[in-house]
Amino acid sequence: MHINFPMWRKASWQLIKMDSKKEWDALDFISKWLIATRSAVTLVTVYSCIISGLLAWRDGIFSWIPFLVLTLGLFVAHGTNNILNDYTDYSRGLDKDNYFRTQYGVHPLAQGFWTKPQQLRWFFISGVLATLAGVYALLNTNFNPVVIGLFAFGAVTLLAYTYPFKYWGLGELAIFLIWGPILIGGVYYVLALINDGSLQNLWHVVLAGIPYGLGVASINVGKHIDKLDDDKARGVGTFPVRVGEAFARRVDQAAIILIYVIITYLVFVPRYFTPVMLIVFMAIKPAINAVKLLNKPRPSQTPPGYPAWPVWFSGSAFFHNRQFGGWLILGLILDTLLHVIPFTAEWISRFWPPA
Repeated sequence: MHINFPMWRKASWQLIKMDSKKEWDALDFISKWLIATRSAVTLVTVYSCIISGLLAWRDGIFSWIPFLVLTLGLFVAHGTNNILNDYTDYSRGLDKDNYFRTQYGVHPLAQGFWTKPQQLRWFFISGVLATLAGVYALLNTNFNPVVIGLFAFGAVTLLAYTYPFKYWGLGELAIFLIWGPILIGGVYYVLALINDGSLQNLWHVVLAGIPYGLGVASINVGKHIDKLDDDKARGVGTFPVRVGEAFARRVDQAAIILIYVIITYLVFVPRYFTPVMLIVFMAIKPAINAVKLLNKPRPSQTPPGYPAWPVWFSGSAFFHNRQFGGWLILGLILDTLLHVIPFTAEWISRFWPPA
């Protein structure tokens, strides 16, 4: 076994398909973890943390060590959830008969790459690392009650997302809340406490977290529409299963549209953002494409020449969120620089003051 840095990069950016156990066994443990946890998807956690970090820097409450510990811990926590997700679904007999999950990426249990005890060991090690980051936050905020609540909420959601939340049709809502206002507002809150900073902008930060949360949730809703028939047959009551495909498509369209409505509001009403944040509209084309695709039901068979089947709605939502997330972070970098550079900060206070 050798350290496979190209695979680290590849697995962090795209879902990996692999059929050979010999090829799997030759991978280093980091590559296996990145592939098994679907890190191309868990990267959304890093994006949420970067958004928090930039907003904290803008408000003078940023510090590197807490930010890196929280980001790494939350990234590992997301991966831990995915390991448990696969273990739970496999143990309940869900990931059989060419189920949707086994078609788009490596599933170590279903493919025989890991045994169930091995999967549990990976879950335990990942969970311990994620918990240590949470303990760090608790210790450095003197066990603040809000931080305790965030830690407890995250732990419950990690353990209960796959079952029963997803079966109750609450998984999509949990994803929106966690990767949007809760994670972005929560990391900002912890950084503020650690650095004795002001919390006067906290609710604007929470509101600013909603667009990215909607983008992440749009992927999840799209994925659950894509596998609606499989889930219905197996008794998995996701949101699309409970409300129907047509209504779920309209909700997903509304989520994508609201992303741009809320950012526009934050620019022009409270003026929390400067107009430079309108750069996110550079992602409007993939947003429109995703919304248009959601106008019609998912095809029953692979369209000619389509390379990513069975992914359909989730593919366009994923591509849009990658584009939107990139432009959002670029806009936040520029917006933050305008606020922290003395000359431009004075210009903003004169020509674009908060309402």
